[in-house]
Amino acid sequence: MQFSSTDRYVATDDLSVAVNAAILLERPLLVKGEPGTGKTELALQVAASLGMRLIEWNIKSTTRAQQGLYEYDAVSRLRDSQLGDARVEDVSNYIRKGKLWEAFESEDRVVLLIDEVDKADIEFPNDLLQELDKMAFHVYETGETVTAKQRPVVIITSNNEKELPDAFLRRCFFHYIKFPDEATLRAIIDVHHPGIKDSLLTAALTQFYEIRDTNGLKKKPSTSEVLDWLKLLLAEDLDAEDLRRDGANALPKLHGALLKNEQDVHLFERLAFMARSER
Repeated sequence: MQFSSTDRYVATDDLSVAVNAAILLERPLLVKGEPGTGKTELALQVAASLGMRLIEWNIKSTTRAQQGLYEYDAVSRLRDSQLGDARVEDVSNYIRKGKLWEAFESEDRVVLLIDEVDKADIEFPNDLLQELDKMAFHVYETGETVTAKQRPVVIITSNNEKELPDAFLRRCFFHYIKFPDEATLRAIIDVHHPGIKDSLLTAALTQFYEIRDTNGLKKKPSTSEVLDWLKLLLAEDLDAEDLRRDGANALPKLHGALLKNEQDVHLFERLAFMARSER
């Protein structure tokens, strides 16, 4: 099995190498990068490219590792026992399977996405070390051991919100998705907006990279945001001339697609004010 770019996803050579190396080594692929650089989409495209089902485990700040294995609903069992329900005789009726269990019991090999692992508690990754290593876990309430029928392709994403434990990192194959250069970004845009006029695209990308390179910017616009911006420009039927800015208006057209907080909006407003003052 070899992954490469698809008709919906442009994968650089080093990203394709990382995916295929992780599959060959049978290790989780840990993917980091700026938000909006296609980390989550990568898992979807790997699954589609390799003809596998995708199982998504979206991590939140309250997510515990145990939830990925299973959860035992003791409260419901107690309530049913008080009501005389015969279901209480079988404890498995109160076991809720998690995403890892779902992936492990699949007859066919699947892609398991553990999305935004850095949102959870710092101990979360360490709590999954043994299960991801051995591809098995024990269910204490029933006494059974769940072992993966087919080793899933595990893709773990992180936005670098917090450091991950060294023991966890040692067990992963790591790849950082760098922000694409202009040639790669043009290829990505061609996938999503084929046929866009070159003059508009050139003007838009020039302005986009100028915005990203602006000193003091709190959040740089990402790949997903430039795609949204271009979609709006096309919907408004704007051309390259419409994107021209002067000192009186440093904010880009439809800037809400690119600038996502008031500090960055104020930054460009100050730049416009400074430009007017220097006249």
